[in-house]
Amino acid sequence: MDKCIVVKGSKAFCVPVRDVKKGDEIIVGEAGIKITPPERPREGVNVFEFMGSSSSSERPTQHIAKQVADDIYNTKKNGGKIVIVGGPAIVHTGADDSVSELIRSGYIDGVLAGNALAVHDIEYATLGTSLGMNVKDATLAYHGHRNHMDTINAVFKAGSIAKMVKSKKLTKGIMYECVKNNVPFVLAGSIRDDGPLPDVITDVAEAQRQYKKVLKGVDMVIMISTMLHSIATGNMLPASVKVIVVDISQPTVTKLMDRGTWQALGIVSDVGAFLPMVAQQIKKRSK
Repeated sequence: MDKCIVVKGSKAFCVPVRDVKKGDEIIVGEAGIKITPPERPREGVNVFEFMGSSSSSERPTQHIAKQVADDIYNTKKNGGKIVIVGGPAIVHTGADDSVSELIRSGYIDGVLAGNALAVHDIEYATLGTSLGMNVKDATLAYHGHRNHMDTINAVFKAGSIAKMVKSKKLTKGIMYECVKNNVPFVLAGSIRDDGPLPDVITDVAEAQRQYKKVLKGVDMVIMISTMLHSIATGNMLPASVKVIVVDISQPTVTKLMDRGTWQALGIVSDVGAFLPMVAQQIKKRSK
């Protein structure tokens, strides 16, 4: 959405505005430009075509979870690449273990997030809390309000997330599984971050470049409870990439669905309930 068309020889390319170089031939105006969007099939053959491009909470969640699981399973079976874009609500709602299992089982090829997902994932893995709340029983931990800062300090003390895993101070969770299974992750910083962690890229332009590296050749992107990073990622994707958007807020899902992605499935649901169902269905398919 934020690109211009650069012509080189007989070919044209979409190039981000900041990457345009002196001497590049750029198409201006609208006359003479023809856009050929991908054709929509007349009859749906999978959950993306069946659901179309609308979002609603009034849908059979268990059935959709099974269909999404089937599509994830088949994408990987056919050698496809799947990337998750995640927010801290994954941890807050108790879905951390499900995402960790998907990474461990080889279904996820990249994780794109911000500082918060990593901080709260490591907080949960080391202290059992997320924002000071015990994830297992939803009770508040004593002095739990400072747990996320203790977590940030622990990562700084180790030097990085990878070094924390190597020293066995971090033994489970999303970040742990990424390190242990060589799954690339990129953490993009924002002005509101606590810390941030040493692995967070605070240069926005560089963070976007690193996001693009992970997204190269991607077949499916699963966006979970992070409007900021999901919209940023959506702007980097070609229309042919399948996108699954899961968020408890319908306006958020609708906003993400309206970013111009052709094959997009919007699911208005609590990620803490939806992701475990998806992971369970994939587990059944894998047996």
